[in-house]
Amino acid sequence: MDVHALGWLALAAIIITMITIDIVGHVRTPHEPTLKEAAQWSIGYIAMAVVFGGIVWAIWGGTYGQEYFAGYITEKALSIDNLFVFVIMIAAFRVPRRYQQEVLLAGIIISLFLRLAFILAGAALIENFSWIFYLFGAWLLWTAFSQAREGVEEPDAHEDEEYHPTGFVRLVAKVVPMTDGFVGGKLIHRHAGRTMITPMLLCVIAIGTADVMFAVDSIPAIYSLTSEPYLVFAANAFSLLGLRQLYFLIDGLLDRLIYLHYGLAAILAFIGFKLVNHALHTNEVPFINGGEPWEVVPEPEIGTSLGFIVVVILITVVASVLVSRHRARRAAREAAGEGVGIAESGDAVTAQSGA
Repeated sequence: MDVHALGWLALAAIIITMITIDIVGHVRTPHEPTLKEAAQWSIGYIAMAVVFGGIVWAIWGGTYGQEYFAGYITEKALSIDNLFVFVIMIAAFRVPRRYQQEVLLAGIIISLFLRLAFILAGAALIENFSWIFYLFGAWLLWTAFSQAREGVEEPDAHEDEEYHPTGFVRLVAKVVPMTDGFVGGKLIHRHAGRTMITPMLLCVIAIGTADVMFAVDSIPAIYSLTSEPYLVFAANAFSLLGLRQLYFLIDGLLDRLIYLHYGLAAILAFIGFKLVNHALHTNEVPFINGGEPWEVVPEPEIGTSLGFIVVVILITVVASVLVSRHRARRAAREAAGEGVGIAESGDAVTAQSGA
């Protein structure tokens, strides 16, 4: 895929424009987004990602277009898992609702720069060390197992879970003077000739640096779908820039996606297998098949990968919604039954007292 410098400049311009719109149109005036506002902007960001994919398809062909869409959908699905951690962080730092947009956007911008570094490093490793696919694949298979194991834990297992800031964040809090609480939407506050950081700055650092953990999973995952750094960064950028709106759209609904971990586990396991299989097809490791390629299992085409990812996400969402509704109705019936039982017991006691 031959991407002219103008292609990179155009992508950078789109990203900067989207960030500027967020800052000027939403974050500069602190407010709590309504469900309608979050839904409209979420649809808008997804539409922009789809339009960009159409441009890729038209200029570079259907193969690269499919690779981009497969990467974008995968990153979008994995980014939903990020929201669980973001919810815990924001709750732990007790960020006021009206300032949460600022925290999320600043954290996402930090994440973009960190992911760009991961993407460039991954591209260099893949170009010079083909065996890195074995490591990427093994890591994703382990991550898939971890996701599945997390899915079978008791639903209440994480109810009391609290976010514990990283060592870096704790160190900053000890070394740099910090205000007792939030000072509006400020990251740094100066009072009585003394400059202090605010808890909001720590939360921004926490969200931005925590995304490194997710990049370790998502960057190898998308490199199994496309080896083009341009498409990898574009898919990551569009999925991350829509996270702020997605947070307010599905905040409070995450618990209903009860099968999310299983869906992510299936996707990561498929991609992990795909990476290992690709490594076998380009094998140069001496102690594996004598250093010769092993092509017994054919590599799935990008269309097959895209179809698998879409189907798994649809099954995960539909099954989660249906089962969540069934459990809610059952809980309501049980609560109503308990209410009737209590009322009947009360009537019986009253009758005995009257007798």
